[in-house]
Amino acid sequence: MKTFKKLLLIFSVFFLTFFGEIAINLACGGEIDPYDYYISYFHNNVEGDEYSPFAYNQMAYLNSEDDVESEPEINSREWAKYLDVKENDVFKVMYQADSATSVKLSKYNGSISELPDSLQSNTFIQGLSKNKSALKYYVFAKSCEPLANVEFDLWNPQPRDSMAMKEKGEEALKLTTVEKDDFLKLRYAYQTARMFHYAGAFDACKSAYNNFIKTNKTNSAVKGWGLALYAGSVRKTGNPEEAAFLFSRVFAGNPERRVQAYKNYFYTSTPVNNALKYAKTNNEKANIWAISSFGNSDPGQIGLEKVYQLEPKSLLNGALLVREVNKLEQRLISANDIAKISYSYYFYDDREGSQYKDSIKNENLKYLNQIRNFAVKLASEKKYPQPELGTLTAAYLSWMENKDFLAANYLAILNPDKLPQRLQNQYRIIDLLIKSKNIKKGNSFNENDLMGTLKWLDEKRFEENKEQPKGQGYYGWGNENKRFTLTARNFYQQILAPAYISMGDTAKAALAMVKGDLKYKTLNQNSLFENMSYQSTSFWRQYLSPKSMQGIAVYKTKAKGNDLTGLLARALNQLKDDDFYELYGTTYLRTHQYEKALNMFNKVSAGYEYFSPENWYAEDANSKLYANPFIETIKDYPKQYVAIKANITKKEFAKEMLRLQKLIVSDKKNAALYYYKMANAVYQTGYYGNSWFLISYDWSTYDNYNKPKYGYDIDYKKAQTAKNWYLKARALSTDPNFKAKCTFMLAKCAQKQIIMNANPMSFAYYNTNDVKYKDFIRANYNNPYFKELKLKYAKTPFYETAVGECSYLGDFIAGK
Repeated sequence: MKTFKKLLLIFSVFFLTFFGEIAINLACGGEIDPYDYYISYFHNNVEGDEYSPFAYNQMAYLNSEDDVESEPEINSREWAKYLDVKENDVFKVMYQADSATSVKLSKYNGSISELPDSLQSNTFIQGLSKNKSALKYYVFAKSCEPLANVEFDLWNPQPRDSMAMKEKGEEALKLTTVEKDDFLKLRYAYQTARMFHYAGAFDACKSAYNNFIKTNKTNSAVKGWGLALYAGSVRKTGNPEEAAFLFSRVFAGNPERRVQAYKNYFYTSTPVNNALKYAKTNNEKANIWAISSFGNSDPGQIGLEKVYQLEPKSLLNGALLVREVNKLEQRLISANDIAKISYSYYFYDDREGSQYKDSIKNENLKYLNQIRNFAVKLASEKKYPQPELGTLTAAYLSWMENKDFLAANYLAILNPDKLPQRLQNQYRIIDLLIKSKNIKKGNSFNENDLMGTLKWLDEKRFEENKEQPKGQGYYGWGNENKRFTLTARNFYQQILAPAYISMGDTAKAALAMVKGDLKYKTLNQNSLFENMSYQSTSFWRQYLSPKSMQGIAVYKTKAKGNDLTGLLARALNQLKDDDFYELYGTTYLRTHQYEKALNMFNKVSAGYEYFSPENWYAEDANSKLYANPFIETIKDYPKQYVAIKANITKKEFAKEMLRLQKLIVSDKKNAALYYYKMANAVYQTGYYGNSWFLISYDWSTYDNYNKPKYGYDIDYKKAQTAKNWYLKARALSTDPNFKAKCTFMLAKCAQKQIIMNANPMSFAYYNTNDVKYKDFIRANYNNPYFKELKLKYAKTPFYETAVGECSYLGDFIAGK
């Protein structure tokens, strides 16, 4: 406990800061998008939409809850054919009627004149009027709906009326028995099974299915819906294994009920082999293996091989193959540090042993080769309807393995002009990746080789994002159907931007980051950061220096060019300059070029709102915090804010620092005081100061645990410039009390340069016997400036004040 207390007494108050300090602008991004949590260039619908709800998604049980076909549309189509009426008219009456109309139709007796004008011209209504048996069924079915479709209310759940449903089931059974028309007889039987099932009369439900639905000769989707009810009753009466098999049949035969059947299959908790014993045909066996594989988020080749062996022509093969490719993408394609795709990566402790990581990587590469071999077999045997998918898969997996020559050879087998549209799109993406092989290595490359594909990719993503949400800038969440948008973003931000960084062109990397985000052809809001993702905004605010901002300004003038530079610059030129110049000025603040900073801030619009920190725990009216970087403080914690409701803005800060800089030259007699004021101000712009927002755009407890990474961290984390100016101030003064102040602040600056690189989530429980921990504590206690303060300035008034306010200094003096 004493050790932990000592840790908290250090000026650089660590873990306590999170709980005791006002929480200000914790650095984070938005919610994790379940459709965008790993880097993917292989579209999960490339083989078609037949099984798109079951595409790989480790973060969601299903990639989509929507079936690929519509039950209302199928039912409307069957009724339209039966009555020879318009399908849309059936749909309007059955599924789009408002409650008042539904009530009126539930009592419809066939007299059209009694209906509203809007219904009298409806061909379905006219058809019912001419077919009294159909009308009788329709009215009966309407009477069943209120019993079956009880609206779910979490806070006030309403149970179904099982007694009423059982009575309705008995009524339906009688009507089924006497009905001669197979179309209507099937539907009465379905209502019978439905009412009995929901009433809990499972044996009666099974009897209705076996006697009337299973034997009905009508070719109708209703038979599958009845089979789903039967399967559920089989499960409820104690045979989950047979139920699993039956649900697999619904999965195969009724795409409009496929998602529901998939869920029900897994609700039975039946091992695949136990369901297989009921299957008689290869098709039935293949579907069971497919469902089992769709429910497996880990790499798994067995299901893929089994389905291909049983039904090589089934589209299930393509869906399963693409799933395995997407799994490998998540495991083998690493997100680049400058463009992490999810804020969670910023809290991920990637310090596992390299031997362990190499082992996992080798295991995944081994699996990659197995999947590639399967893909080659699928392509060469030509049993699958689209064998080209196998060749494309082999090419992409080779690119993933960094075997670009092999990838190009696979791609050369194909003629893109003869490929189906989706395979052709995937071909172009893989071709772009292969052409970018030098980019990945950070080598120079011919940008013009990429232009044709990048322009095409722009059009594809603009087509996906035809309308920008009103009032929105960048809108990054919910990318289920934004595959080209993600491909474009990933290419620009995960391949192109890091390549430019490797080549030393941070300015061009910044342009690539913006280009990756701009998914709309026209923008509702053209503010710079309003149209950037969290990742791009962070990159701009953290990586850019005055030199790179100058480079961007030059690139902005080349937007009319037909090369890649022009393509990137045009994206930036759509956006207002206010944020650009505000950031430009901030980079000069970070480098203490205050006159240049002021020039940039003068280019910002007069009404521009500079960022201001907030207390997240206060009411909105009192949440704003107001800071003065020129105050003197002894303790860093808690941060000292001011009562006056006016922040010193970046522009005002630059102006005052420029004034002090000039005074150092013009008024050398008081230079020590000016250096001291400037040192205090720069110290307050650091992580532990009240004005951190003058050089940083966010503040997080976690910042304190990581070593300096960005150029401005030399001041933000290490207080180096403040230290230099305190040293100058002390050297130019003859006042012992003033020198004591400088020495005390030098001790604080020295402590800022002692950073223990640790996992922030476990720091509070750090092993106090660990050598790294002991060295960290020892370094803090052996601060040379405290020794100097005690030896030279113990008799100054400031020393007595500091000892009284700073418990750590008191511990140091007392020898604790």
